[in-house]
Order: sequence, then C-alpha cells, then structure tokens
Amino acid sequence: MDAVKIRDDIYWVGGIDWNLRNFHGYLTPRGSSYNAYLIIDEKITLIDTVKYYLVDEMLERIKSVIDPEKIDYVISNHVEMDHSGGISKIMELAPNATVVASAAGEKGLREHYRKDWKFSVVKAGDSLSIGKRSFAFVPTPMIHWPDNMVTYCPEEKILFSNDSFGQHIASPERFDDELPLDIILEEAQNYYGNIVLSYNSQVQKALDVVGKLPIDLIAPSHGIMWRSHISDIVNKYTRWAFNKTETCALIVYDTMWGSTQKMAEAIRDGFESKGIKVRMKSLLHNHVSAIMPDVIDAKYVCVGSPTMNSNMVHTVAGFLAYMRALSPKNRTAFAFGSYGWGGQSIDQVQNELKNCGFDLLEPIKFKYIPEKKDLDAIKETVISYIK
Repeated sequence: MDAVKIRDDIYWVGGIDWNLRNFHGYLTPRGSSYNAYLIIDEKITLIDTVKYYLVDEMLERIKSVIDPEKIDYVISNHVEMDHSGGISKIMELAPNATVVASAAGEKGLREHYRKDWKFSVVKAGDSLSIGKRSFAFVPTPMIHWPDNMVTYCPEEKILFSNDSFGQHIASPERFDDELPLDIILEEAQNYYGNIVLSYNSQVQKALDVVGKLPIDLIAPSHGIMWRSHISDIVNKYTRWAFNKTETCALIVYDTMWGSTQKMAEAIRDGFESKGIKVRMKSLLHNHVSAIMPDVIDAKYVCVGSPTMNSNMVHTVAGFLAYMRALSPKNRTAFAFGSYGWGGQSIDQVQNELKNCGFDLLEPIKFKYIPEKKDLDAIKETVISYIK
C-alpha cells in the first residue's frame, strides 16, 4: 500500500474503512476513510493518524516514503480515536517525536493513552517551522470536541481541516474532481447533519477565520480532499451553519393502522398545493440518520405519531431525541397523529418540537380513521399555515 502524493513531499498516508456501516449511530453506507498526512521537510511531520484497526495500513503507506522512526512531529488536530488511534504505535516507532496539540488536546491524549510523550501545546497565533514550510494553528473548539483545531500550511495553501468539510466515503480516489460532485456533496451534507449540526455557532466562527486564508487544498480527516470545488463546499457550509433553509417541508412519521400515514399524505397535499416541495420519511423505512440531511434543508418540519400506551411510538421518540441533540434552529414545526381515546402522543411530539427551539403551529389530531372529508380538512389547515 503506497502513499498518495498530494504535492512534492506531501502525502496522504491514511486508511480506507471499506466495511464501516455505522458511525456513532449514523449509517455510513459508503464506508469511510481516516486521513493522515505526511510532510517531508527538514523536520518530518505526520498530521493525525487512523482508527486502531487500520494502523498497519497507515504504517505501510508511511514506509513507502520514509522510515517512521524519522518522524519529528505528530500534529494531533483531534483526540477522538478515529483520528488518534494510531498515535501510540507511531510514538513507539518514533520515541523522540513531539506531539503537537491544543491544551485540551494534550489533556485528552494523556487521559486516553496514559503515556508520557513529549508535547508541544499550541494556541491561536502559534506557528511551527519545519524547514521550507510552516504550520499555523487555528483552534476550532467544539467542532466537535473541546480539543479540536485545524492546521494551515501557508507555503502550500493547504488547510488540514480536521472534521470540517469531511465525508464518510471509502474510495481509492482522493480528490473532489475524481468522483461525481453530487455524491461528495451528498455525503458532506450527511456528515454535517449527523456530526456537526449541533455546533453551528462554532462553525460560523471557524468559517470567519478560514475565509481570510488563501486556500488551494482542503484536506479533511475523512473522505475526499477538496481542490477543484472549494467554493462549493465552503458555500454549503455557510448555508448550513447559518441555518439557511429551503422552502420545502419534511414530514416524518410512523403509523400503526395507517391513519397517521393518511394524515401525513393529506399534509403533503396541503404543502404541494402551495407549490412547496415535500420530502416524506416513514420511520418504518428510514433510519434517523438518513433523515437529518433533510432536516438541514427543511423550512417546515412535521412529525406524526399515533398514540400507543399513552405515549408516542418509540420510533418517533427516538427520532425526536436524535434531532433535538443535533439542535437545528430556525424551522417551523407542528405535530400530528391519530388516536383512539387518550391522544397523548400528539402533545408529547409537540412538546419535543418546542424543546428543539422550533416555531410552532397548532398540532393536528384526529380520532380513529379519517375519511376523505377529514383529510380535505387537514389539507386546508396546512394551507392556512403557509405564509
């Protein structure tokens, strides 16, 4: 397994995780990669490592360029184990190397690995010269751990962007002009919706800093590197971070005997009659992580559940908990559902939507099985909601 040359004396030496299908409860049907970068200069530098079971793959790639014991610096942009899982092995092979990390990064690495490595703690404004090249460090705390930072090489105009701008894609291709752009952007949106969305305010600050840097290549910790479509992904991040939705509606529901589904279809008809695009997501057939990219785009979020044992059904409860933790903002929402006698689920869903910080419209309830006239009334109610 050879290293992939990015520039003269700069290489991708990461690992490809072909079989990954679940990452923190987020489905990853295209697998992933863990990106590590090797820079050969007067001082040899490795930026990040890989997940523990791909360490040998990373080492083989490093060895295709240099002996790992010659590494002088290991820059750790992020402590999480999919980034740092190979650091112990690297430090065994290069015991004189210095680990470069933020203050929180040093603390996290010590607590994770309990090793007395030589550390150099860096902060905003610090730089490290390795010969012809240097690195500047930009803290990006809580995107998505407290230790996070990005590393910028001004001589090469490369941003080693950590989790920002990444995607879960397993591929022999390494650059954004080697795969269809729509696939890369789709996976970037999946990644943002399931990993980064909670930290929009921090992303806004990071974008402000990054926007002032001349960048010819973005090298993230997962997936494809950006060299031909940098403006596309930065524009997408700007839209997502500032909660700029599209005029579309997302209807998420589960159903027991079909009545809540009929209501969902009537709600769809109401939106479509006003020219608003609708995405329908049944929780019987869609994983919660596959719905979050649609939440990013949706101006309207409608969530439906029948009542079961005085509660919403567990699939809806799970989706709402997942969505609330990711903290989307600036959406308009309402609950809906059918019931037999108590009808508690609809108010429970409405309360969870309130906890998400959404602007609420009146919930829509129906007892037992709606007929055509009832569904027409539901459609008209939705039409009245649309400004």
